[in-house]
Amino acid sequence: QIQLVESGGGLVQAGGSLKLSCAASGRTFTSYAIGWFRQAPGKEREPLGSISWNMYRTYYSDSAKGRFTISRDNAENTAYLQMTNLTVEDTAVYYCAAELYGLALEEPDVNKFNYYGQGTQVTVSS
Repeated sequence: QIQLVESGGGLVQAGGSLKLSCAASGRTFTSYAIGWFRQAPGKEREPLGSISWNMYRTYYSDSAKGRFTISRDNAENTAYLQMTNLTVEDTAVYYCAAELYGLALEEPDVNKFNYYGQGTQVTVSS
């Protein structure tokens, strides 16, 4: 199976930016779509978007469109979530996840992504 480790979270002021990384090991990284999700206290896990296994497509949920960018570097076995213009509502634990041969054609389904990292905390202060 594939193992995922997120990093790059932290404390940032409103209006700032952060870039999260998702480092993969184990199974072939290039066979997996990578999705990004977040979960705030007391709320359900929210999909942000995904990038297909073949890098041809990305999909963004409404909450991520225009502010977040998902990318991947297959040579480094790493995916990224670039976040800009952050607000206090973006405060959450952020997770990356993997779906075998996912095509990023629709909003990521938490149940279709079988492998998750441990998450990284992002806190946005006002």
